[in-house]
Amino acid sequence: MTPAEHGGPLAPTETAFTLLVTSVLDYGIFMLDPGGHVSTWNAGAERIKGYSAADIIGQHFSVFYPPEDITARKPQWELKAAIEEGRLEDEGWRIRKDGSRFWANVVITPLFDAAGELRGFGKVTRDMTERRNAEQALTERRRLFAHLVQAQEAERRRIAWDVHDDSIQAMVAVGMRLQLLAERAGEPNAGELFELDASVREAVGRLRSLTFRLQPPGIDRHGLLESLSQHLNDVVVGSWGLESSLEHTLANEPAPETAITIFRIVQEALLNVRKHARARTVRVSVSTEDRGLLVRVVDDGTGHAAITHRRNEHFGLMEMRERAETAGGWWTLRSEPGTGTTVEFWVPDLPTPALDEPLPGAPTRSVDIHTAPQAPS
Repeated sequence: MTPAEHGGPLAPTETAFTLLVTSVLDYGIFMLDPGGHVSTWNAGAERIKGYSAADIIGQHFSVFYPPEDITARKPQWELKAAIEEGRLEDEGWRIRKDGSRFWANVVITPLFDAAGELRGFGKVTRDMTERRNAEQALTERRRLFAHLVQAQEAERRRIAWDVHDDSIQAMVAVGMRLQLLAERAGEPNAGELFELDASVREAVGRLRSLTFRLQPPGIDRHGLLESLSQHLNDVVVGSWGLESSLEHTLANEPAPETAITIFRIVQEALLNVRKHARARTVRVSVSTEDRGLLVRVVDDGTGHAAITHRRNEHFGLMEMRERAETAGGWWTLRSEPGTGTTVEFWVPDLPTPALDEPLPGAPTRSVDIHTAPQAPS
C-alpha cells in the first residue's frame, strides 16, 4: 500500500498530480464510487456544473442528467457500458446546479484495483456549449447561403428563359419583317430598313450573350474546373480572342453552391478584363487553402487604378465582393497602371466540419481595393 493509503503524506509526484487535477478549470475531473456517487470534486467541475464540493460529494451523479435521461436510466446504463467496454464517451445535455442545461462531452472510465475489484469510476466532463452553438450557427449560415445561391440561380434561369422565349423571339420576328419590307421597299427606304434590321440583329446578339451569362455552363453536371475551362475556351479565347490559362491544385470538387459562387465571381472578373483591361492574356488559378478555395484572376492589361476613387460606380466590383462576403469569405483587387490587375478572393467550402475539429476561419486579408500589388500572405 502507498503512504497515502496508510494515511501518510503523499509522495512529491502524487502531490503534483493531485494539485494538477484539483486546479484544472477547463475540465470537470472527479471520481464516483462503485454505486455512482460523487467522491471527489475539482475546481473545473465546480466551474462547469455550479456545485461546490460540499454540495455534491455523496450525491448520485444522475443529478447532472436531465429528467428524460433519468427516466430512461441513462446514468446507470453508462456505468454498465463503461465496465463492459473499458471506457465510455458520450455527448449530450447535462444540468447545472441552477437548472440550466449545457452540452457536455463526458468520458467515464472504470477503476479496478490489483485484484480486479471495481473501486469506482473516473469521470471527465467538458462544457461544449459554445462550440456546439458556434457549429450550429455556422451550419445555419451555410444552409441559408445554399438557399440564397439556389434562389439566385433559379431566378437567373427564369429570366434567361423569359428573355430567350419572349424578347429574343419577338425581336427575331421583327428582324425578319424588316428584311421583307426592305426587299419590297424602294430606295431610300430600303437602306434605312436594312440598317434598322442590322441594329435589331445586334440587339438580339447582345441578349443571347446575356442569357449565356445568366446560366453557368453545366456546373451541376461537369463541376467547377470543367465549367471554368469551357468558359475560358468558348468565351475568353473563342469570342474575345485573348490567351488564357487555368491552373488548379484542388483536393476535392467543391460543393455546388461554392462552385457556382466561384464561377460567378470569375465570370464577372473576366468580363471586367474584356471591358477595361485591354489585356492580351488572362490567367485563372484555383487552389485549396484553409478549408476553402483561393482564386486569382490575373491579366496583363493596362491596369485601372482610377477605379479606387470611383469604386461605388462599378457595380461589377461590388457584386464580386458581396458574393464572396456572403459566402463567408473575402475579395480584393490589386491594380496599377501598366502592370495589369489581379482579382483575388477566398470562399469557404460548404461541408460542415466534425465537432472535434476546429471551426474554419478565413485567412486574414483586406477586402478593400488596393492601388498597388501586394505580396500574398
